[in-house]
Amino acid sequence: MKLPFSRPKIPVVQLRGIIAARPGMLNLAGCTPILERGFTLAKKTGKLVLAIESPGGSATQSDLIGQFIRRKAEEDKIEVTAVIGDLGASGGYWLACAADNIFASRLSIVGSIGVVTESFGLSGFIARFGIERRTLTAGANKRRNDIFSPSKPEDVAFTQDLLDEIHVMFKNWVRTRRGARLTTDESQVFDGGYMLGERAQTLGLIDGFGDVEQVVKELGGKKAKAIWLKPRPPRGLMRLIFRNAAEAMLDVAEERAAFPVLK
Repeated sequence: MKLPFSRPKIPVVQLRGIIAARPGMLNLAGCTPILERGFTLAKKTGKLVLAIESPGGSATQSDLIGQFIRRKAEEDKIEVTAVIGDLGASGGYWLACAADNIFASRLSIVGSIGVVTESFGLSGFIARFGIERRTLTAGANKRRNDIFSPSKPEDVAFTQDLLDEIHVMFKNWVRTRRGARLTTDESQVFDGGYMLGERAQTLGLIDGFGDVEQVVKELGGKKAKAIWLKPRPPRGLMRLIFRNAAEAMLDVAEERAAFPVLK
């Protein structure tokens, strides 16, 4: 029996941070427990909110999380609404597209529907100091884009093809999820650039403006209450908190150099 003074409770799942497979970052393994909890709670109202704050990251993890959200939403018949805070770009926008509707602030950074990979070239550096690189492989293409060797045209072409393939998948995901709501020529949407929420609404990338509290009340009524669900911090939290900035930057650089990322 529903008590007359009870308040509707809308679960809000926080998806925050760089998307990457390593522990402590935003990935399927880390957010599955809170997503499952969110969908369980959402069965009471049929509604779930995703609070997104992410610049993007791993294309693979973005897809895994997005597909998981869609699968649960369809199985449990839950309406999913995404709310972008300051940032829902690239992989962050991929996650937002898993929702049925997307809201943001007029000044939120949205979009950046593109793919990038970055690395360094150190062949000249090691040659300068007389360092000899010794690498043995079995398979002509086992070692590509080695930062200690000069860049090869065939490696560049291979990597570009890979980026283009992922970009096509990203575009198809946005087309599938946003459909007829995209209001303009696709060249303005899929060029990899980011934009403010104001323009994102004009182009059909988001459906309206609002923060989490506003959206919760829109979904559940004026008395609706947000029930926040956040990932548990990884073990060794103090080590993560106090590690130096250089180590954190190297983590991100390593992730971007190893795999194409949505950023």
